[in-house]
Amino acid sequence: MSAVTMKIVYPRWAKLERQTEFHLPPHGPVVFAASLPDDVAVLFTDENVQVLDFDERVDIVALSVMLTCQLPRAFAIAREFRARGVPVMFGGIATMLHADEVQQHADCVFLGETEGRMRAVIDDFMAGRLKKVYNFMHNYPAIEDVGTARRDILQRELYNYRGVQMLDLVHTSRGCKFKCYPCCTGYLGGQQFRPRPIEKVVEEIAAIPNNRLFIVDNSMAQDKQWLLELFKAIAPLKKKWVSHPLLDDDEVLRAAADAGAWYVYQAVFDTSDVIRGRIKRLKEHGIGVEGTILLGTDDQDADYIRSLVDFLLEIDLDVAEFTIMTPFPHSPLRAQMEKEGRILSNNWADYTADKVVFQPKQMTVDELQQMFYYAWDTFNADGGYKLKMGRLFRRVIEREMADGTYRRYDSKKRRRFNIQRDA
Repeated sequence: MSAVTMKIVYPRWAKLERQTEFHLPPHGPVVFAASLPDDVAVLFTDENVQVLDFDERVDIVALSVMLTCQLPRAFAIAREFRARGVPVMFGGIATMLHADEVQQHADCVFLGETEGRMRAVIDDFMAGRLKKVYNFMHNYPAIEDVGTARRDILQRELYNYRGVQMLDLVHTSRGCKFKCYPCCTGYLGGQQFRPRPIEKVVEEIAAIPNNRLFIVDNSMAQDKQWLLELFKAIAPLKKKWVSHPLLDDDEVLRAAADAGAWYVYQAVFDTSDVIRGRIKRLKEHGIGVEGTILLGTDDQDADYIRSLVDFLLEIDLDVAEFTIMTPFPHSPLRAQMEKEGRILSNNWADYTADKVVFQPKQMTVDELQQMFYYAWDTFNADGGYKLKMGRLFRRVIEREMADGTYRRYDSKKRRRFNIQRDA
C-alpha cells in the first residue's frame, strides 16, 4: 500500500500571443515523479488540458512551476489547497528563480534537482517535520541517477492538435557551458555540461511510445564527440526529433539527420552571412528550421526589426517564433536592467515574452509592442503560422511513411493515466 498520496499540479499559463495554441506534455512533472520513492502514489493534473479538482483527497500537493508567468496561478492554487488543510510544496525552474517570493505561498520549497533527495523529504513529511526549504541549488546529483521519466502519469490523448500527436519531451544532458546574455540556465543548471550516460538515454527513448520527440537540452552544441556517439546510438530507434541549436559542423549535421533530426530551434540574432550559412547547411541536410527571434535588444530599432523580418523571409525559414526580450530573474539581462533602472513591471503574469516589461533603448514601449505584432503578421502573411507548421508536420509524416514508422493517431484509444504506482 502507498504511504503517501501526492498530487502533482502543472499550473496553466497564457500562451504566446499570435502563436497557434497547442500543448506539449510537460517535462518537469514527469522527471520529478520519477524521483519519488515507490511508496508514493502519484496523481497528476496539467491545468493546460485538464480541470483541477481541489477537493480530491490527497496528502500533499506538489506544484511544478516551470515559467515565471505560471507563478500567479500557482499561488492561487496553493491558497486553495492550503485553505483545505492540504500542505503544498513548490519546485521547478520558476521556483528556483523566485525562491524568496515562493516561500510566502508554500509549506515547503524544494530548490535544485530532485534525484536521490525525495526519500528524505517524504520521510520528513510522514514524520511531521517537513522543512520550509530544501536547498540543493548548485549541488547536483550524479547524472547517472537521472532515470526514465514517468510518462505514465500523463493522459496522453489530450496532447494532440487536430488529430496530430504532439511531441514527447526528453533530455539527454543537463547544464550548459555557454553564457548567453538573456538566459538563466547558468544559474539554474550550472555552466558545466553534464551528459547522461548514452545507454540510459537510449533506454528511455526506446520506451517512449511516441515516434516524435523534443530533445529539450539547453544546447546540442556542447561536445562534438559525445553528440556523434549519441546520434549513432539513437539512429536505430528511428525516432523523429526536434532540438535546440545543433553544433554547426557538417559531420554532426549528417549524423543528426541520419538519427532522425526533424527540425531545430535556431536563434537568429542578426542578418549576417554566419546566420545565412547556418540555416543553409541545416536545410541542405534535410533538417527544418524554426527561427527563434528576440526583439527589443539594445541594438535594435524599428527599422532594424523590419530589415530582420525581410532577412528571415529571404533565407526561407520554415517557421519563426518572435518573442520580446524579457528580464527574467538571475539572468545577466536582469542585472543590467536593474542597474539601469529600466524594468517597468514585476507583474509576473506579463512575463510571457510577448509583452514589453522594460524600457527599450531605441524604441518606446508601444513601438516595440507594435513591432512584435508586425514581425508575426508580416512573416506569416502568406498563410500564417498554422500553415507553415503544417508543412513541417507533413514533411515528418512523409519521412515516417518512407521508413515504416508512421502511426495514425487514434483518438478512440483512450486510457486513464491518473494512476497509482501501488494499488
